[in-house]
Amino acid sequence: MPTSSPHENAPNRKSGPPPDSREARPVRRVTLEQGGPVLVEGPLEVTLDDGRTVTSDRFMVALCTCRRSRAYPWCDTSHRRRSRPGAERTPADTDASAGCDAAGRRRSPHE
Repeated sequence: MPTSSPHENAPNRKSGPPPDSREARPVRRVTLEQGGPVLVEGPLEVTLDDGRTVTSDRFMVALCTCRRSRAYPWCDTSHRRRSRPGAERTPADTDASAGCDAAGRRRSPHE
């Protein structure tokens, strides 16, 4: 007589419609970075707040969360150069290659 696990015939406890009534979709991995973009495994399609749809075929997509990107909704690393009002930054956060101080202001070449 074959043995079976007590969980083998247990009902699926996931919520939502039965698997046969919805189309199979690949699982997307999303990574949140504090003070940075949201990283999403691509390709993906993004619907903007004005109803437009934009797509990316890249294998990893960085979505802007600071709204400073010139390529919004895609992140262009603008969050590295400027901080939000009231946000504290340390000297380690300053992007020295951009020639900015900790407040995001352009430094003179004589400083």
